[in-house]
Amino acid sequence: DNPIFIGLQNYIDLFKLNQPVNITLNEAFFNTLLIFMTAVFMIHLIFDLKKVKTPRQRYLIISMSILGILSLLTINSIPYLNVISALVLVVVYTILLSLHFLDQMSSKIFLRIILFIGLWITFYSLGVPEIIRFLTLAKEQSLFIKAIWNTIYYVLLSTPITILFALLIALLLNRKLYGKTIFRTVYFIPFVTSVVAISLVWQWIFNDNGLLNYILTQIGFSKIPWLKDQNFTIPTVAIISIWKMVGYYAIIFLAGLQNIDKTYYEAAEVDGATPFQKFQFITLPLLSPTTFFIIIVAMIGAFKVFDEIFILYVGMPGPYNNSGMTMVYYVFDMFYVQQRMGRASAAAYVLFGIILLFTILQMRSSRSRIYYES
Repeated sequence: DNPIFIGLQNYIDLFKLNQPVNITLNEAFFNTLLIFMTAVFMIHLIFDLKKVKTPRQRYLIISMSILGILSLLTINSIPYLNVISALVLVVVYTILLSLHFLDQMSSKIFLRIILFIGLWITFYSLGVPEIIRFLTLAKEQSLFIKAIWNTIYYVLLSTPITILFALLIALLLNRKLYGKTIFRTVYFIPFVTSVVAISLVWQWIFNDNGLLNYILTQIGFSKIPWLKDQNFTIPTVAIISIWKMVGYYAIIFLAGLQNIDKTYYEAAEVDGATPFQKFQFITLPLLSPTTFFIIIVAMIGAFKVFDEIFILYVGMPGPYNNSGMTMVYYVFDMFYVQQRMGRASAAAYVLFGIILLFTILQMRSSRSRIYYES
């Protein structure tokens, strides 16, 4: 009757923690960034120091490594030292990349290896980064943060596996295979089948006395509580989604494969190319527009996961502890169950922003790798 404008209060409430955690977001983010940048400079110090031509460049790499190490040793004793040190390392590394200084020291492939090793050292050798520890603690104090955590976990788990299996199936169906029309139909049937029917069948398969546990016991393994253990909630839903969507994306991949001109492969055979070389230098580049489309569509579809969870767990977000709470399920719960329209609308806009961010990153990172034959 008397509406009051509350500004961003609904968005603030989404991320409000029930109980404070023992680390701030500022410390978590910049500590992780500092650890990663220090690892990258240390790797350059080990691998590239001999290639440096001038003493000034050598002293720059050494000084940045020492700065990072000293900052790590005093990371919790001096206020804002982690922020200053992390930003300095990022700025210096960005300048070195822009001046092509690091490209001269290392090839582009080797530079990627260095960054990968830096990530490995950050996440394993130096322990779990602070930002991961912060999110792990925060998701137990905020239902919406847990929904974001579960959704991103599901997207990262299901999307790459679905696309990989779809590409492999498309490559097999594109070969001269007897009865391949039947196989195409078999792989496509799960996509057109009702989600309710699929989820009910998989509910029986994942049951304690279901088909999957029966097979595991027959080959000597113990039963797995697929539907009762919160650790298996997201992987269980991912298995269903992969099985359902892989045929659809395989058909799209197959259409892209059949649009590739056969003369490219014939010319490659004349030049003595191996099957792997033809796949690497012909199939993948010419299939890049189709791959880009599938990645975008699969990622957006994965962010909207809801039906499988709702049916598999009989209207509940997982067996317990909201282990299957996703962002769409959160919007559904706020809107239809709790009738909190403002909170549901705010969550929907946050979901839109996350999908938009991931889509823009995909488009920017893939722009130079997409080849349009026309």
